[in-house]
Amino acid sequence: MELPPPPLQPDFDQTLFAEVLLPVPIPKLFTYRVPLTMNPHAKVGIRAIVQFGDRKIITGLIVQLHNQPPKEYEAKYILDLLDEFPIVYDVQLQLFEWLSSYYMCAMGEVMNAALPSGLRLSSESMVQLNPEFDFENSLHHFSEKEELLISHLKNSPQSYSEISKILGVKTLYSIIKSLTAKEAILLYEEIIDKYTPKTETRIRLTKANANEQSIQQLFETFAKKPKQEAILLKYLQEVPVFRDASLNTKGVLKATLLEGDLSASSLNTLIKNNYFESFEIIVPRFPLDAETEIKDVLLSEEQQLAQQEIFKSFDQHSYTLLHGITGSGKTEIYINLIKRALDSGAQVLYLLPEIALTTQTVTRLKKIFGSVMGVYHSRFSDNERVEVWNGTLTGRFKLIVGVRSSVFLPFDNLGLIIVDEEHDPSYKQQEPAPRYNARDVALMMGKLHHAKVLLGSATPSVESYYQAHQNKYGLVNLVKRYGEAKLPEIILADMDQERKNKTIKGEFSKTLLTELENCLANNEQAIIFQNRRGYSPMVNCQDCGWVPKCVNCAVSLTYHQYRHAMVCHYCGYKEMLPTNCPTCSSTRILTVGYGTEKLEEELQLRFPDSKVQRMDWDTTRTKTGYETIITNFEEGRTNILVGTQMVTKGLDFDHVSVVGVFNADRMMHFPDFRAFERAFQLITQVSGRAGRREKPGKVIIQTASTEHPVLKYVLENNFEQFYQRELDDRFQNHYPPFTRLIEVTLKNIDAKVANAGALHFVEILRKKLPGTTVLGPGDPMVPKIRNQYLKRILIKIDRGSGKLSEIKNRIQDAIQLFSKEKEFRKVRIIVNVDP
Repeated sequence: MELPPPPLQPDFDQTLFAEVLLPVPIPKLFTYRVPLTMNPHAKVGIRAIVQFGDRKIITGLIVQLHNQPPKEYEAKYILDLLDEFPIVYDVQLQLFEWLSSYYMCAMGEVMNAALPSGLRLSSESMVQLNPEFDFENSLHHFSEKEELLISHLKNSPQSYSEISKILGVKTLYSIIKSLTAKEAILLYEEIIDKYTPKTETRIRLTKANANEQSIQQLFETFAKKPKQEAILLKYLQEVPVFRDASLNTKGVLKATLLEGDLSASSLNTLIKNNYFESFEIIVPRFPLDAETEIKDVLLSEEQQLAQQEIFKSFDQHSYTLLHGITGSGKTEIYINLIKRALDSGAQVLYLLPEIALTTQTVTRLKKIFGSVMGVYHSRFSDNERVEVWNGTLTGRFKLIVGVRSSVFLPFDNLGLIIVDEEHDPSYKQQEPAPRYNARDVALMMGKLHHAKVLLGSATPSVESYYQAHQNKYGLVNLVKRYGEAKLPEIILADMDQERKNKTIKGEFSKTLLTELENCLANNEQAIIFQNRRGYSPMVNCQDCGWVPKCVNCAVSLTYHQYRHAMVCHYCGYKEMLPTNCPTCSSTRILTVGYGTEKLEEELQLRFPDSKVQRMDWDTTRTKTGYETIITNFEEGRTNILVGTQMVTKGLDFDHVSVVGVFNADRMMHFPDFRAFERAFQLITQVSGRAGRREKPGKVIIQTASTEHPVLKYVLENNFEQFYQRELDDRFQNHYPPFTRLIEVTLKNIDAKVANAGALHFVEILRKKLPGTTVLGPGDPMVPKIRNQYLKRILIKIDRGSGKLSEIKNRIQDAIQLFSKEKEFRKVRIIVNVDP
């Protein structure tokens, strides 16, 4: 969908119409009439409250103003404007348009993802008694629940959610419909503003008492009231009114005044008697730090050379790839680049794959850049995200460190974008639309803002490395570890051989256990990487082979010991572990395989004098869960850290001498064309956690495939050869970077309908896309999720064909044609560009 051309400056006396972007999955803008009184205030980029449909009230964005009424319908009036100044800039609207076009979704879906929910006013349906309704004389019969609701509505209107609690029912439609038909109730929409500023309660002397004479009188008054006198004394300690009467205006924080067990009821009495007054002020959620001079970080000779190479590259390229091995000190280079950009007056965006996984980096940057730096991520509340959005708008935050959603923030003077760990799959949004890759969006932002983009990684994605070798990106290599740090020694533990020799204990090779014993004996630390959370990936009956499956998805349940339950990792379905097999009644039900939870337990049993801690999705759900685990490990309170791929990212510890990689084979044999690339990246990244200082560490990789080429390249630390082999393989099989992929998934609650729909849709696609490779339909690895059966189609487009836009348009045509067919109207189609 294209945005309309910019309008002429409107005359404030004429009737204006606004093209409004609404957060709905409909590929169009909606025209609303601007009330004359709002003409001077209506601007592109501000929020407008509008009615959508019969009763729904939602927040939209004005993207154009003009004087042409719509031809198809009579435009409704804008109800209200929410902003004095634009909260979204023209360059953002251009980015929204590109995202909508490239990722084949509605622009409203982009807006929905972009704006923090705290900036989107919502409406909640409210129910009130009809003023003309007379219950006593009504001729209608009312059910018990209807009577209960009417009695509550006599006091005040109620929201849908409140009524649901009152009546103890989830579905209200039949009750609401019945009472509406009986003319007992009226429905309306109440606007709810989701953003609430943070406030703090402060206390001060009332104006009449804020002078020396009055204070002396207060001491006389409180002579026999020690609790009240104590509060007055504490106040004067905190706010020396005798020295400067103007200090009374700011008062003191209520919590500070009541420190030391001073009486809250005595304070309330003082306020009630008008000696003190309580007031609230709005405070930022991110306090302003004192201004500090941002100094350059001292770089090694290799880092200085790399930095000079980046400057040279930026002279010739908008985008540059920094390929720096683990521990080479990329962060120090980033810090200096950020400082130079900020000194020039520009804004900087520093993207990280997952903010909770990069606490160390954020902490370090905060110490250097202080309050000019804002942090933006999913674990923030809506209100915190709104404050970072507003801080970016007002220029308070010049540097934003954030996850993929920070690409939507309202930058107006962006000079530099850094995408750290650019290869990381966390940059790709899976659900809901837009299914964007933040790394690729960052490249488009660089183009729109005329900013430089630096991609950094120890294991660059094959696509980015290819673009660098095609001279579309600049390429800078940093091949030496920082300082005296040496690369770790990598040892393959042959699990087949150890099984034959019967040296395996549980799932631990003798090689790994020996290295762990030596490590702990030397008061050093270890990291164990297993990319499976839970206690056991599978449960089964030893007699009949029964395996518990999810009732909603085509997967087995994972046993979580801390929950005492078997859980589906796709839909969250949960059931207790049975004592008897439901098929044969056997009691021989065993857990099979090792997840992070079981590894943690077994390591604690094997090394009882050591502290073992686990870091996975289950232990880091809270806002501070990850930080606590990292702090414990940094400060030596934890000896062994067990975790999923979280432990591979952004960590730098001084005392880690051993890293163990569990089940490398599962990563390498995953059914995905990127499996070798992901395995190489994960093993290399986690290996980089070992021996970060002058002492080289050891990495033990447990595998039954010791001759596998991926492990050969890991052992040799040979990214170039790995990349070349991977490139040859992808060229032969027509995969990126030589083709572009579009994955189409069809979903339906009925397996037959999903299958028939997929077969029919493939026929339409092949007619619409002659000469284009259309593969499928086939079953994805998990063919049923949340009671929906899935079918997948893969479209391959030659990268140099120049037909990408045309093919996308034809796919959209095919979807429209398919959705018109009656038997397939309930089949949901999901398009994923660059899966």
